[in-house]
Amino acid sequence: MITANNLSKKYGQQTVLNIESLEIPRGQSFGLVGNNGAGKTTLFSLLLDLIQPSSGHIMNNDVRVDQSEAWKPFTSAFIDETFLIGYLTPEEYFYFIGELRGRNKADVDALLATFEDFFHGEILGQKKYLRDLSKGNQKKAGIVASFIGSPEVVILDEPFANLDPTTQIRLKAIIKELAAKEDVTVLVSSHDLMHVTEVCERIVVLNKGEIVKDIQTSAETLKELESFFAGNTAEPAT
Repeated sequence: MITANNLSKKYGQQTVLNIESLEIPRGQSFGLVGNNGAGKTTLFSLLLDLIQPSSGHIMNNDVRVDQSEAWKPFTSAFIDETFLIGYLTPEEYFYFIGELRGRNKADVDALLATFEDFFHGEILGQKKYLRDLSKGNQKKAGIVASFIGSPEVVILDEPFANLDPTTQIRLKAIIKELAAKEDVTVLVSSHDLMHVTEVCERIVVLNKGEIVKDIQTSAETLKELESFFAGNTAEPAT
């Protein structure tokens, strides 16, 4: 289980995140939506100990993430291309991540073979560095790398952005398959309300850093979200 208690993040006088309480049960597919500046990436960054909270804390399976690294072996993520190592080829990067997660090359190759249709022949065997791939292909590599090592918690920030429609459809199937596995917790943020309602059993809406909706996904969820955002003045992009 992931829990956040009295969690806040401030930059100067500006509060960008303020969550009194949030619980994400083990094995849940959890969606996070909100306009630009709502605090989605801030929350994920706090979950991954990339930034320090101004107050409060996050627990990941009984480990306080800002005080111990014991959560790292069972948690993986892809936030953006900064998670990649640009001077490596995709194969080198996958093997590097595999080594970190106790997997040999054969283990990694077996996993990669299951993503051939996701890669569309554009990732492996191209003799290109990650930095030379398109944004979409960089994202594909980063997402698949997050699955190496059978993590119990997977965090994906805007995974559908920069992907073509065919790849988006395949990714939705991949996330559903992953979430269907016992005890795998999947956290997804997205600006695409349709995608997130299709893959997540629960959706939390952030607005100006605060939770304003917490919805168990149903046939009415997409309409509810569209109605909320249609009546909610968008914040300027940051």
